Amino acid sequence: MAEIVNLKRARKAKARDAAKAKAAENRATYGQTKAERARLALEKAKLRAITDGAKKGE
Repeated sequence: MAEIVNLKRARKAKARDAAKAKAAENRATYGQTKAERARLALEKAKLRAITDGAKKGE
């Protein structure tokens, strides 16, 4: 005999699992320390200064 499954509970469990997966992905993407963000901003600023200085016709 087949196991009886409560569809409402199964749907909610699936949504929870999806939310946990999305949270883990966001932690990996956006989980940076303040020092890491500052270092990346500094690198971007240096690169922008180099590329702005290399533009021709301005």
